[in-house]
Amino acid sequence: MGVTFDNKEKKFVFDFEHDGAADIVSLTGSGYQIQAFGKCFYYGYEFTEQVDSSVRTAFIKYVKFTEVLQDCPELTDFIKNAIDNLHQKINLYNYDLVVMPESSSKVNQYMLRYIYRFAQPALFKMTLVKALPSNISFDMKAYEKQYLDDVLENGMPRYSPAAKEQAKASINAMLDMIHQKDYFTIAKDVKKSKLRPYIMNFLRFESEEERELCSRIRRQNVLVIDDVTTSGSTLNEVLRTLRILNEDNNINIFSLIGRKDLMAESL
Repeated sequence: MGVTFDNKEKKFVFDFEHDGAADIVSLTGSGYQIQAFGKCFYYGYEFTEQVDSSVRTAFIKYVKFTEVLQDCPELTDFIKNAIDNLHQKINLYNYDLVVMPESSSKVNQYMLRYIYRFAQPALFKMTLVKALPSNISFDMKAYEKQYLDDVLENGMPRYSPAAKEQAKASINAMLDMIHQKDYFTIAKDVKKSKLRPYIMNFLRFESEEERELCSRIRRQNVLVIDDVTTSGSTLNEVLRTLRILNEDNNINIFSLIGRKDLMAESL
């Protein structure tokens, strides 16, 4: 499809049948993998290289601040086209968790309603996701009782006092990494640790909502959506949190208009 800017009429012209050299946006196609976060891909529209900054700004304002989307069928078709493309690439039925900004714009709300035609994922706000690591604690008493205080068949302790202290020190170090959102160190250290199967079972949260969010992140694929991405900082923070809690699930970012390179450049 093509969107061009008519300088004479000072308006945007949508063509859903053809691509052209004067198009100001294009779909990201098969997706752009953000290597630093493993199985994480970016989809949506990007501005083409030749677009003037004033045209970019005007189009972002047009998309974000159209008062009644239903009165602008070209814009709603523009949104649907991108989500249909997303569905073809990732199959939205496979995504049960959506993360989106706390300030839901009209475009975000419309995108979510259209996504609900394919699936009914649970919705969580980015602020909750970003705050989750700092609110995680570890139930050391329960960990000691169920694991460190285990005894062998002959009645002897499975772990020496020194081994117990070493385990506790490792747990506290990993918890510090979680609080600091140091995903890369966690991924490296936890993968080679004998403690890994037990860590997640003893994490504790300040609220039931946080516990449910963590549980979903650990077992489900995640779709992060936003209307316009002008900075990669918020997305990076969200991605780091998601990867702290699950190193292996699929994460897809869908921004109606964005720049995939922002996620790579800001690492």
